[in-house]
Amino acid sequence: MLRKKKKFYLTTAIDYINAPPHCGHALEKIQADVIARYHRLLGEEVFFLTGTDENSLKNVQAAKEEGIPVKKLVDRNAKRFYELKKALNLSFNDFIRTTEERHIKGAQKLWLACKKDIYKKTYRGLYCLGCEEFYQESELEDGLCPEHKTKPELVEEENHFFRLSEYQNQLKKIIEDDEVEIIPETRKNEVLSFINQGLEDICISRSAKRAHGWGINVPGDPSQKVWVWLEALSNYINALGYGENGENFQKFWQRNENKLHVIGKGIIRFHALYWPAFLLSAGLPSPNKIFVHGYLTIGGQKMSKSLGNIVDPFELVKKYGTDPVRYFLLREIPSTEDGDFTYDKFEQRYNSDLAKGLGNLVARTFTMVEKYCNGRVPEIDKDPDSHPLRIDKKIHNWKKAWQDVDNSLTVTYQFNEALSSIWKFITEADRYIEENRPWDLAQKRKKKELNWILYGLLDAIHQIAWQIFIFLPDTALKIAKALELEKILVENPNYKDSWTNIKPGTKIKKIEPLFPRI
Repeated sequence: MLRKKKKFYLTTAIDYINAPPHCGHALEKIQADVIARYHRLLGEEVFFLTGTDENSLKNVQAAKEEGIPVKKLVDRNAKRFYELKKALNLSFNDFIRTTEERHIKGAQKLWLACKKDIYKKTYRGLYCLGCEEFYQESELEDGLCPEHKTKPELVEEENHFFRLSEYQNQLKKIIEDDEVEIIPETRKNEVLSFINQGLEDICISRSAKRAHGWGINVPGDPSQKVWVWLEALSNYINALGYGENGENFQKFWQRNENKLHVIGKGIIRFHALYWPAFLLSAGLPSPNKIFVHGYLTIGGQKMSKSLGNIVDPFELVKKYGTDPVRYFLLREIPSTEDGDFTYDKFEQRYNSDLAKGLGNLVARTFTMVEKYCNGRVPEIDKDPDSHPLRIDKKIHNWKKAWQDVDNSLTVTYQFNEALSSIWKFITEADRYIEENRPWDLAQKRKKKELNWILYGLLDAIHQIAWQIFIFLPDTALKIAKALELEKILVENPNYKDSWTNIKPGTKIKKIEPLFPRI
């Protein structure tokens, strides 16, 4: 009997598309892509979702400023966000737009499922267009939105409200007990602190007039549009077919205990409080984990369209290549904290880690194999599993690197630490070359010792290809192709196959420099 594959459902936040994407968007998409790729290596059935948030007032405002219809603006910018897939080598399974019929149908279904907790009243409050959220005056910083540093608009109108206060105790319990696990712990404490201040009911609609007719109609009340956050959050189930109770909805949401949201710290309240409350009201399961990352900053300020301090990911890829961009964002930026971008930092990291590190190790090893072994994996008379680069506990061997990658990708989501561990092993392999001096052994005609060293180095590079596959897929495939391992990596990407030994006599294909210095 065939065993059923473990299911893993992964989502990013869906992005506002009042402007084209910047590198802050790229950071989150790449982080999620690494997680998705790793769970595929574990042999799990992965569904990876991303998309665009198209019903916000920000889009209406942006279209008005350009003098074009809102539909034209969202179609143009959604296309640009989708194009990140190729530019950043993303492996998402689906891309949802919140103007799609499947989303509209699901959002209205969720509204009706929550109807017992919805009521209507006149309300007056301070509304931040950037957040699409009402704020209490006490939550502002010097009268400004703490996230966007803009002055909220005073709004008074009759709207629908959701009884969030009814779920305060339930929300506190599921957060405290890690039924919805929030990573890192500091963000969990932040959410609990907010709950302990007391939860108030939230406004979940806006007048069709204020929305300029844009958005999803409230079921049975066309004078109101569904609040963008209620309908936007429902994309996570709508893409799976919630609207028609589809097979993927049952498989990846209803009967799956591995549901992870990857989001930025600015929208934690919506995902850790409002979203689970809507799901509780509708009688649906909550996500199991929420990973909260920091911001990509420029000069200490969040990279954002409103501040005008953006870096274009397409231009960055065009200049440096996809894998270097992926590497910098994953290695330089602490995954749960803010990290600053500069071109100097980028080029320094590129030259030291990629060109001088990984690229140099591969080039040196392949050159020696060509020179001393006629370009083939050498024959050895020892058990490969006894090689020091595999098992020596005095060094950071490749088995230790695998352990660190696994912990970082399934527990802490510290991508920078996972890469740091792999690069420690790369450093060990470089040191192994210097300590054993294969060129001296060749000169002294110590063939067995020379073969053992070069085999170990090729074995190390084989492992590195597997370890970086989730981070730098193009580079990993170039190495795998040179080692005649490309077919295994592409057709059956299961980390267990990484432990198979490279075969003596295999012809090593020539490889162009992986990362020419800049």
